[in-house]
Amino acid sequence: MKLLKGDFLELQNFSVNDGDGIRTTVFFAGCPLMCEWCANPEGFTSAPKIAYYEDLCVKCGACVPVCPQNIGIDLNSMEARGACNACGECVKACETGARRPLVHSYTVEEVLKIIERQAIFYRYSKGGVTFSGGEATRQVSVLKALVDVLYDQGISLSIETSGYFQFEKVAPILQKMDLIFVDIKHMDAQIHFDYTGVSNQMILDNIVKMNTLKIPVVIRIPVINGVNADVENIRQTAIFVKKTLDLPQIELLPYHAFGNEKYRALGMKTPSEHFSSPDADQITALEEVIRAEGVHIVSYK
Repeated sequence: MKLLKGDFLELQNFSVNDGDGIRTTVFFAGCPLMCEWCANPEGFTSAPKIAYYEDLCVKCGACVPVCPQNIGIDLNSMEARGACNACGECVKACETGARRPLVHSYTVEEVLKIIERQAIFYRYSKGGVTFSGGEATRQVSVLKALVDVLYDQGISLSIETSGYFQFEKVAPILQKMDLIFVDIKHMDAQIHFDYTGVSNQMILDNIVKMNTLKIPVVIRIPVINGVNADVENIRQTAIFVKKTLDLPQIELLPYHAFGNEKYRALGMKTPSEHFSSPDADQITALEEVIRAEGVHIVSYK
């Protein structure tokens, strides 16, 4: 197990948004979806990535002589990004934090040690560990190794997933969860494909199968004006959830642009300016649509 390595984003301790109590959220790198609004673009792939935060850079040039690719100070030009292999030498030389690695390779044992230091907070808050991403099921052997150990230790486990995976491979892992969060981005297969790069059919089929595990499932909808915030899409989602889950639950997550800084730091195009967050009145109205279909509204914010 000590030799089993995975690729991760920054682990987040003291998380209170992805399950009960105080939690550690373990973010896996790599995802089968490419959602145009994603707040964690560094997690699209598991490849190492160096972020360059220009506002923190004092242009001292310490990064230049240590770079094997002879890249200059500006890491976010198209030419520089094409040449960078994310070796991390420039990160070691940068004293202002302008260059930072966003994807980390950890052994299972290293992740378990990080979690172990937080165990006292889980015990007193009835919290635990949540697996997220990216998409945690993309690294199923690493995920299984972590889950098996933590489950045997009696730590509460949750997973936040896109739902896009081969169910038979992941089912033994899901059976050890106390709570499963699954996103439904859109009920229309073509619209879903247009914004994420994949159809929603596997996701919807897997939600049907998850219900057979008899573990609570919360459907999360990232609510984005101009994409999926129309009443009919929300109603159709609620109808599906009511029909599919024994305990039908939906959580609405208003879109935010907090991840835009990461796009800029990675030299990536930021999400469309047409994406916007619904206001409080709109969320309230959509929640009433969901309740009218017999589905519970929950919130872990």
